[in-house]
Amino acid sequence: MMRHFAGYVVTVIVALLLIVFIAYPLGAVLFESFVVEKPMSVFELRSMTQKALAHLANETREQTVQRWLRSARQQDRMEAIAASLELIGEKVSWDRKATYDDQIAAAERTVAALAPDRQAQLEQQYPIAFVMLHKRIPLAFKIKSELSPKEFNQLRTGVHEGFGFKHYFSVFEEARIQKAARNSVLLSLISCVLTTALAFALSYGVNRRAVPWPDGVRYGTLIPLVSPPVMIATAAILLFGRNGAFTKGFLEDTLGWIDAGETNLYGLGGVIVAQLFSFLPPAFIIMDNVLSKHDGHVEEAAASQGASPWQVFTRISLPLSMPGIRRTVILVFILAMTDFGNPLVIGRDLPNLAGLLYDEMIGFQNTKLSAALAMWMIVPALSIYFLLESVGRRKRYHTMDSATAAPELVVPLPARVLITTVAVTVLTLILVLYGTIVVASFIKIWGVDNTFTFTHYTTGSGVAGFVSEEHGISVVWKSVQVAAMAAPIGGLLGLVTAFVVERLRPFGGNLLSFIALTPAILPGVIFGIGYVIAFNLPFGIKELALTGTRSILVLNLLFGHIYVGVLAGRAMFQRLDASVDEAAEILGASLVQRFVRVTLPMLRHAALLGTLFVFVEALTSLSSIIFLVSPGNELAAKSILDTAVSSFYGIASALSVALLVFVFAVMAAMWAFERYGPAWARLGAQAAGRA
Repeated sequence: MMRHFAGYVVTVIVALLLIVFIAYPLGAVLFESFVVEKPMSVFELRSMTQKALAHLANETREQTVQRWLRSARQQDRMEAIAASLELIGEKVSWDRKATYDDQIAAAERTVAALAPDRQAQLEQQYPIAFVMLHKRIPLAFKIKSELSPKEFNQLRTGVHEGFGFKHYFSVFEEARIQKAARNSVLLSLISCVLTTALAFALSYGVNRRAVPWPDGVRYGTLIPLVSPPVMIATAAILLFGRNGAFTKGFLEDTLGWIDAGETNLYGLGGVIVAQLFSFLPPAFIIMDNVLSKHDGHVEEAAASQGASPWQVFTRISLPLSMPGIRRTVILVFILAMTDFGNPLVIGRDLPNLAGLLYDEMIGFQNTKLSAALAMWMIVPALSIYFLLESVGRRKRYHTMDSATAAPELVVPLPARVLITTVAVTVLTLILVLYGTIVVASFIKIWGVDNTFTFTHYTTGSGVAGFVSEEHGISVVWKSVQVAAMAAPIGGLLGLVTAFVVERLRPFGGNLLSFIALTPAILPGVIFGIGYVIAFNLPFGIKELALTGTRSILVLNLLFGHIYVGVLAGRAMFQRLDASVDEAAEILGASLVQRFVRVTLPMLRHAALLGTLFVFVEALTSLSSIIFLVSPGNELAAKSILDTAVSSFYGIASALSVALLVFVFAVMAAMWAFERYGPAWARLGAQAAGRA
């Protein structure tokens, strides 16, 4: 028992962390989406108001109520009379939709017609009825220190919480939500089809040697993977917007072919272009991984039997790629459904569900409707998933157990020319978009005043209309600080979680792994809203509130992205011989000693991968932290979105360039550490290789 005590402790700690900071926020979103507010009955209002008045001293209570009664207007008295009649069991006989004058006269006639004893009962109920209808808010603030937050809100609003599907049904009842939903589905369908097709073409060209310099195409395609949020959309506006260098400067001013104010990239087309380049890297990773695992002998065998290149492609290469194509479609569909940055920046008058959710959270603090909209976003993605899975359910895509190798077949010249043209076009556009951002960061006002300046990097005061407490790229340094806190803890926690699941093997270990993976499965906005709901007043304790602090940003970014470390760690543990760890235990090493001196050196690659991923995502993520930033705790990702939406493109470009510099610097440092790190790390890697 004592031998395994340390393992039990570590398992419990990891489980608690994952439950509190992943499962609890996600569960809070689901719970909040069913919470509906229902108006209290007059009897509930009377009871609540009487309890609230009891907090006042007798003399103060009497004076306050009398002062309020003296200030009553005629329509207020009429409404209080109607409530008093309900409280004594009498029906309100007049039309409550009539004019106030008619209702006041009718109320006076109704009271006069009551029996004397009923009039006495009404006069007794009238003061409390008046207060509960018209003076609950001042009463709530008068005794706020005596009430719990829940009691205060109920007294102020006159509603209580129940459960129902009201917020889910709003999608079918409100035209604005229906329009946003249609746009979201349309955008997602177009983006996933185009992005998947482009990713397949590029990965096919790279793995079939149909393009020159395949490694260059592979790494060039992956560059946007570390791009700051909405950078592609910002660059597209600078090139193809109303004042774009290409549309305005070349096509209108130089050639006179178009009116850039009318013909530009704003709208549906611009959003699709921005999403295409933003989501191409993860789509390419999936397709590249699938195509690189194809056994080329199968295609060669088909060709030797007389199959034409087109038949080999359509009957073998393409069907074997279907698992990757399905997963790419699902991934891009989810990313497009939850993308609100690109539609906000370049879509302008193109509402979508993610943008509507953003408005409800930021503008109206309507967490309940926002939670329901977030849950609705999962439905189309799940529908696409089950549809695609049902199509290929009975099919198998195994070839043989021998080592895979690319086929020796030569891709026909027309196909090579087409794929090479696509690859060159994509890489050229990526380089042009990135170059545009760099140039724009040094231009005072793009297309208006092309004066060279460092203002965007040092301070925004030189830009007309820009007001911010931040100076230049100082907000980037805040993001780096947050990322530097989240990354090492996230990388280490991911490895510890993998160690618990694969080496300690506790009961429910796979459930822990699944909890760690849920932020990768669900849209980021759900995780962000979950933190707002869960930690605004956690467990009803005000002192535990994290909203408005830097801690909530660190925790959200840390636990939202540890899944890469968990996956990498589990994969490494499954390859390593457990006897190494067992030998250390036999020699008397404690759990901590085994982990630090044996496990960590052998799994440094997984640890560095998890740490790097958390760091990069902490700098560039937007959807999960958009609702968590606060004055004094701004992050660069949110600032880039705000400045781009407000058309301060120079400042947005400078922030994007600064983020890229930090990301590439950290990536280079980690690469150098892994290759030229301390002796213990190199020895650990060698031991892992031998194992």
